[in-house]
Amino acid sequence: MTIRTILVDDESLAIQGLKLRLEAHDDVEIVDTCLNGREAIRSIKTHKPDLVFLDIQMPGFDGFSVVQGLMEVEPPLFVFVTAYSDHAIRAFEAQAMDYLMKPVEPERLADTLDRVRQRLAEKRGQEEVERLKEVLSEVAPEAVDQIASDSDAHAASRYEKLINIKDRGQIFRVDVDSIERIDAAGDYMCIYTGDNTLILRETMKDLEKRLDPRRFQRVHRSTIVNLDLVKQVKPHTNGECFLVLDSGAQVKVSRSYRDVVARFVH
Repeated sequence: MTIRTILVDDESLAIQGLKLRLEAHDDVEIVDTCLNGREAIRSIKTHKPDLVFLDIQMPGFDGFSVVQGLMEVEPPLFVFVTAYSDHAIRAFEAQAMDYLMKPVEPERLADTLDRVRQRLAEKRGQEEVERLKEVLSEVAPEAVDQIASDSDAHAASRYEKLINIKDRGQIFRVDVDSIERIDAAGDYMCIYTGDNTLILRETMKDLEKRLDPRRFQRVHRSTIVNLDLVKQVKPHTNGECFLVLDSGAQVKVSRSYRDVVARFVH
């Protein structure tokens, strides 16, 4: 498996130094280097790399602006590389794979690449399953259900187990299993666990992609519920109902999401 990689830094010496360190990893192919954020956005859209090592402080478009500029395309994995440790919180908020300090230590780089390999293997494995299912659905429909069953355990590993949330000047590492429900308030999410409520700056659409849909389902335009923590379903008028959660909280299920309730009554 080749990791197609782009290096972005406004300092040529920094790019050369990272290139030298990456030479120790035979599966890393550097497809381009960029000296500023605008170049990086164009290059990423053109080359569609697997991985981008991205400097944070650059003139014009900084590293975070590059990430923002790629929202409409399938993004690569990002590793931020910087001389300033005070950007760490924003890096994790941007869902970076890792955050490396300059000069990059070979051991830390190796650890980061191990995590990148694991993430890419999971992603590519799922893509292969989906392609195979498309072919089989035409020539052997009965085999599709078996493949779906066999891939359930693998699919679960694609989703987040922990979510980093910056709230009140601190970073909380939240176990996804402990999340009871999520309410949207614009571009902010209210994350409710058994004993805490945290605020995460992220859209509901992006957060849904990170959660296992077999467990976390939207039951209202602005609410996601952990189905494992539902203990009662209470019918309501006009085809709506309420889910009673372990904490005692009640969440309204709108008619548009009645199929979610069907999981509990069949």
